[in-house]
Formats: sequence, structure tokens, C-alpha cells
Amino acid sequence: MTNSSKLLAAAALLTATAHGTDAWAQKTRGKIEDAEIEIVKERVNELPEATRNFEKVKVEAPAKSAEPVNYSFQDFRLPADKLNPSVRVLTIRQEELAPLTGNYLKAALGNYGTAYGRAYLHNTRSEAGSYGLDFKHLSSANGPVDRRNSGQSQTSLGLNGETYQGPLVLGAKVDVGRERYNFYGYNGNVLRELPKADSIKQVFKRAAIKVYARNRAKDAAFQYDFGLGFNYWSDFYNARESNVYATLRSGYTLGETSRVSVNGDVSFISHKDSLTVSRPFVQVTPAYELTLDRLALSVGATLGYTGDTIGNARQFNAYPAVRAAYTVTEDKFVAYAGLGGAIQRVTMYDLTTENPWLAPNVRVADTRRGPTLYFGFQAAPARALEVNGRVTLSNDRNLYFYNNSRRDSSKFDLVYDKKATQLVNVHGEIIYNAAEQFRLGFKADYNGYNVKTLAKAFHRPAFQSVLFGSYNFYDKLLVGGELYTYSSSYGAGYKPGSFDPAYIPGAQIVRPTDTVIDLNLRADYRIMENLSIFALGNNLIGRKYERFLNYPVKGINVLAGVTYDF
Repeated sequence: MTNSSKLLAAAALLTATAHGTDAWAQKTRGKIEDAEIEIVKERVNELPEATRNFEKVKVEAPAKSAEPVNYSFQDFRLPADKLNPSVRVLTIRQEELAPLTGNYLKAALGNYGTAYGRAYLHNTRSEAGSYGLDFKHLSSANGPVDRRNSGQSQTSLGLNGETYQGPLVLGAKVDVGRERYNFYGYNGNVLRELPKADSIKQVFKRAAIKVYARNRAKDAAFQYDFGLGFNYWSDFYNARESNVYATLRSGYTLGETSRVSVNGDVSFISHKDSLTVSRPFVQVTPAYELTLDRLALSVGATLGYTGDTIGNARQFNAYPAVRAAYTVTEDKFVAYAGLGGAIQRVTMYDLTTENPWLAPNVRVADTRRGPTLYFGFQAAPARALEVNGRVTLSNDRNLYFYNNSRRDSSKFDLVYDKKATQLVNVHGEIIYNAAEQFRLGFKADYNGYNVKTLAKAFHRPAFQSVLFGSYNFYDKLLVGGELYTYSSSYGAGYKPGSFDPAYIPGAQIVRPTDTVIDLNLRADYRIMENLSIFALGNNLIGRKYERFLNYPVKGINVLAGVTYDF
């Protein structure tokens, strides 16, 4: 976990705390209606509430004949600034529109010169429409290395609105943001003079616009969700990326036991740095779905094309889209298996949320994931208890890794295996939630990467997990915590003196990163009906570990603040 990682981890913790306080402010809690199985590309996640536009291969579980087990807590995810598993499955999806009763303002201060602010303004639940504003700011003037040289800040503003015309929902979202980081992964022991903060800065600007239409009549034969959007990204080195995209998720019911579905994605990216690159992308997945008593079958294919030409990966790809699920015990146990694959869109917009210290002029390529074999289960063995497990075997081409740049080891290049990378992912989670008062859960992923031409699977940890829990004392005091663990991965150093004036690369020395153990705690206390205070402690073990090589994170850092809802 890097300094930026650390700060973003603090942001993740802040957001998690904000969720707890926000739940009081809104006096409601979301409801998780079902579980979905996802094979997603790596990334990143992002702050828990940040919009992440990932293209995914979705493998939906069969519909149950009775109501699914309901959960009233928000899904815990590994912090967005940390590298998420390349395959994340069985995530719990929240209700799209939870009841809203008010607005709130949050503010907090902490060590390292940290300031946090949040403004959430939204209309109350309405049959006519929904609209709102969400403003966030988190900054630290100082960091773990040379004070201001490792300071960071993130600011974002989101606007959203929907209108309901019978079964038709029309909506739009606008998000803008600015992030400031510094390349503080230098070796100060060999420098005659420490760099100034402005000489090592990186600034990202982001803008995203999306309009969409969907059918909210669940009993309609034709279901659809269509979106059209534009994402813009730029950095301090005059690199720019523009992405015009469209998405379609649709299904048509043929009868009581059968339906057809067509999902599609189209994207056109124009990227400009030292070169100007165009990256077209189109993918469609038609499928026929059949339910026979306890057995649910889906048979289809995924056809995709990408304009990327890095390596020898094919531009046109075709993969099967076959899955079968069997309900062993109604509402208790479902077993499933499938064969799939897809091209997964990779963008600088997303990559820089994972690793903000990328070197200029890196080359980006879409990942060809497939064929992919998976099998697993979903279980609800007792009331308020959910257990999920999954194994995924995939064959990836142009799967990216982060490795320290030969020209400047404080920056990271995107590197690719010249041959296919085999991945074994084992995912498990167990979650218990008792009437919104007590919740406890554990999620873990093992990722085994078999690389051929790379020395190591650079900066992709083999194991990561999160243990989380919270307790609500009479709607007066909410306490919670998370314990994150990441196994060591690898970066690269280079022999000193092996660079000539033209920066000819020296010999690479593979170096392990630190094992991450990160404990975060939080508490929210309601003083009166509209006012509460909160405190957060992040990295309470105090280890300044390096999630990304050469980037130690902050030690113990705390925040204390107040929430006002109205």
C-alpha cells in the first residue's frame, strides 16, 4: 500500500464511516436484494462510493422461486486504492434507490494536516423523480516522506437526476474531479538536494457524463438498460484520454421458463500523449436462458473486437458463454458452473485510480480474458448468514502488471507478459448480519499468476482479505472496524551506476514489497437528533509498509469530525 494508497485507504475508511453516519442521517438502510457473480478486470476499485466504469463479464445466478435472503448493510470492499483481485465474484448488490429522508454535511480534521468534507444534498423519495448532489474532499498537507513532498488531495463533485414516466426511467449523471499526488518514491539518500513538491507533482482531472434509460416494470416481458456516456481524463504531463461509450443490458421473456438476453458494449477511445492512439472496442453477448424446475441453463457466446495491437493478442475474439446452476435447497444452497470469457476494457481513467504514480507515455491494452472456467456455490445456511465460494481458472492475454520504470524507479510502467498468463482465483466470503445491529464478515481471495516472460507478477499480491464488523448500540453509538491483509508482491530496482547519460537501462533486481496488515477503527456517536460526532483511526498498527515499491504509507493517522443532517 503506497502513500497514495494509504491516503486513499483513509478515504475508504472515511467513506465507510460516512456510510455508518449517513445511515443515521437518512434513517434508512439499503437492502441487498440478490447476489451477482462477476468476473471483472483488475482495478479499482476506488473509494467505496466512487463511480468506477469497469466493463465486466457478468454471470448471473439463477432466479430463486422465493424471495432471497435480505441483508441491510452495505457491501464492504477492499479499499479502492489497493489493487483488487483480478476476479471478484459474488459481490452483494444494494438496492438501486434506497429511501431518502434528508441531507447531511460532514467535516473532519486529523493529523498529517488532513481535512475531510462531504456534502450530500438530495430530494426525498418521490414518484416523479430523483435528483441530488454529492461533494467530497479529502486532503493531507503532509505525508510519510519529507512532509509536503508526499501530500495528496482528492476533490470530486457528482450530480445525478432521474425522472419516472410510468415504467420508463430516464436519468443522467455528471461527475467531475481533481486529484493531486507527488512522486515521492525517490531515494533521498543519494540526492544532493531534496526535490520541491511542485517539481514532482502529478495532477489528474476527470469528467464523466452519462445518460441512460431503463425499464423499471419488473413484470414486463422486455427488460432493458441502455446508457450513453463520455469520460475525459488528463494528467500533468499533457496526456489526455477521451472515451465515448454505450452499454446495453436487455432480456426478453419468451415464456414462463425461457428468455433471451443480449448484452453489448461499444467504446471509442482517443488517447494523446507523445503519440496519438485510437482504441475502438465493441462486444456483444447473446444468450438463451432456460429454467427447468431447479436447474437454470444459459447458452450463448461473447463476440468482441478491440483495436489494440500491443503484443500478438488477437483483435477479434469469440468465447463461449455457458452456465448452469442447480438449486439444491430452495433459498439455502445453489451450486453453479460455467465457461466464459470476454475482452475487458482498460483505460487510463481507471488505471490511475489504482496506481496514481504511472510513468508518462505508458501503453494501454485491453485484456483478453478467456476461455474462463468457474464453479462455486451460494448458501444461506441460517437466518442472516450468507456463505459464498468460487474457483475461477482463466487464460489471459495482455493482462497488465505494474513495474518500476527503468528510467525513473519512482514511477511505474505497464508491463505485459508476451505469452498468455494463467490465473487461478479462489474466492470465499462469509457474512452475518443481525437485524441491522450487528454485522460481521470475512472475504478473501487467492490469485495464482503463472507468468512466462516476466520475472514476477509485479505488484499483484497472491492473497488479500478483509475482516470487518460493526455494532449499533441503541441507534446512539455505532462502532466498527476493518482488518485488511495483503501478501507481499514484487517490484524492481536497478543496480546503481548502471545508467549511462542516455538512460540505458541497468540490470533489474527483483525486490519484494511488504506484507500489508492494516487495522482501521471508527465510532459514530449521536449527540442529538440532527447532530453526531465521529472519529476514525487508520493503520493503527502503525507499520509504514510499501504496498507499491518505494512508496511507504503514512503511519497511524486519525480523524475526528461532526455530521449534521437536515
